[in-house]
Amino acid sequence: MAAPSPSPHKPRRKAKRVGNGASSITSTEPGPLVRTPSFPLAAFLWPARGSASEWELLPLILMVVGLFRWAAGLWSYSGFEKPPMFGDYEAQRHWMEITTQLPVSQWYFHDLQWWGLDYPPLTAYHSWLCGKIGSLIDPSWFALYTSRGSHDPTLKIFMRATVLVSEYLIYIPAVVVFVRRFSRLSSVATWTSSVALVAILMQPATILIDHVHFQYNTVMLGFVTASMSSMLADRYLWSAIFFVAALGFKQMALYYAFSVFAYLLGSCLFPRINISRLLGIAAITAASFAILLLPLVAGTLYDVKSGIDSRPDLDGPHPPLPLFQDLAAYLDTNAFYYPLVEQMVQMVHRVFPFARGLFEDKVANFWCALNVVVKLKKYPSELLQRGALLATLASIIPPNLILLFRPRKHLLPLAFATTAWGFFLFSYQVHEKSVLLPLMPMTLLLAGSQGLAKSTRAWVGFANILGCWTMFPLLQRVDLRVPYAVLTLLWAYLLGLPPTSLSAYLREGPPVWKEWLTFFIHGFFYLAMGLWHVLEAFLKPPPEKPDLWVVINVGIGAAGFSLCYLWCLGSLILESELLLPPRTKKAKTQ
Repeated sequence: MAAPSPSPHKPRRKAKRVGNGASSITSTEPGPLVRTPSFPLAAFLWPARGSASEWELLPLILMVVGLFRWAAGLWSYSGFEKPPMFGDYEAQRHWMEITTQLPVSQWYFHDLQWWGLDYPPLTAYHSWLCGKIGSLIDPSWFALYTSRGSHDPTLKIFMRATVLVSEYLIYIPAVVVFVRRFSRLSSVATWTSSVALVAILMQPATILIDHVHFQYNTVMLGFVTASMSSMLADRYLWSAIFFVAALGFKQMALYYAFSVFAYLLGSCLFPRINISRLLGIAAITAASFAILLLPLVAGTLYDVKSGIDSRPDLDGPHPPLPLFQDLAAYLDTNAFYYPLVEQMVQMVHRVFPFARGLFEDKVANFWCALNVVVKLKKYPSELLQRGALLATLASIIPPNLILLFRPRKHLLPLAFATTAWGFFLFSYQVHEKSVLLPLMPMTLLLAGSQGLAKSTRAWVGFANILGCWTMFPLLQRVDLRVPYAVLTLLWAYLLGLPPTSLSAYLREGPPVWKEWLTFFIHGFFYLAMGLWHVLEAFLKPPPEKPDLWVVINVGIGAAGFSLCYLWCLGSLILESELLLPPRTKKAKTQ
């Protein structure tokens, strides 16, 4: 028997953590009191439940999730042997080409018709670093013009490795630290938090998009997770720095901006006003943005001093850009600062392409679903932009008001998820892959109190499987049916979710009406998804409606994601205790 702890409080606290964590992923068999794992992932990690330290299991987890990622990368990628534009793989490779072969001032101007750079500066710096390393191996991979559309097998290995290394440097450490802190905050046992960590890192959508289809979304998601983790540790300045890095890598991090602002401001106002903290957060945010832009500014100034034109006629004469015609009407084009203003304006113009319209492709959000009934493209662009703005604000203000006036740490994943769902459903220029943003904080709920309990697991699993399903048309276009099926069904099996199991909806004891309602709602969507796959595989759409199956996918997906938004918002309201009578709140705090 181990020696008793010198602190009389530790045994009681430890018992609470073990009970809370174990009860959510174990079930009691009839007869003698025997605890058994309630879903396969818990069964796989069952032998490690007696581990006293998370560090015993963590290396194994990191090796296994890394192996799955590398194995998924053996499949093809977006645009493989599909000219003329190929796909996202070529876009990422091309950005490594232009950042390593062209002056800094030309990065956001060069040949915009061929995957012109349209992400913030940190993506450009990341591309530059990867391109420089790759050029040491084979300079032809990133040779200007001649490397376009390259399908060199060795280049594929290098590109896959850049995704994996970037993820292990940023995303995975951020998730590990977040899970550790959030589990401790929620009094979750070490072994239970390890099960949650595996479930989060095996999330199929991120593996499919980053490691199969090919992108670097997890870098941005990792910075956001690090920002949330810093909030849990009361490190507000680091939280601001990490979020600026997320914005600097992908503008889609704006999905979380209201929640970051609400929590940081709320922490400065409640329980008492803290002016020094507020000023510190504002100063570090401004300094972070300045450092983020510094290489772009310094490179532009150097090019101006060297006589390098930011818009050379590389592919023939370019027509004057209306954007800069308007700019020249207000500023002196010969002033020393004009090239910097021109560079910043072009970067913002590329990063926020409002001219592209409300949506480019069929995506499972409100606007695309509405477009099936009401053709939105006949309306003025300004009207659609205002409508999207108002709808987005209406969906994101409630959760962020809660977070502002209740800046509690355990509310962070729910608030971030609700806000991101609001952006995904109603904002402007949404892509199918943007569903990764609400899925990330919603999946992090698995690490919280009762996160692996059946009710939470059912909703988190439903959102993830529906998210993968809505991306199927995107994956199908580049022949990625098999990895889609394998990764999605594997994750469903590990967590005991449909279509492999109904265990997340079956409980011991008398049924509860809310659980039955969840079962019937989710069951309808799972049946619809399965039927859709059968019809899509064996029945061709009519010639006059070639996009029939995609349109149905959009409608079902938008309806399901709307339910996910409502569930996250409802759970946030309940967790914030806004609806509790004042006496009950006082009793809970005592």
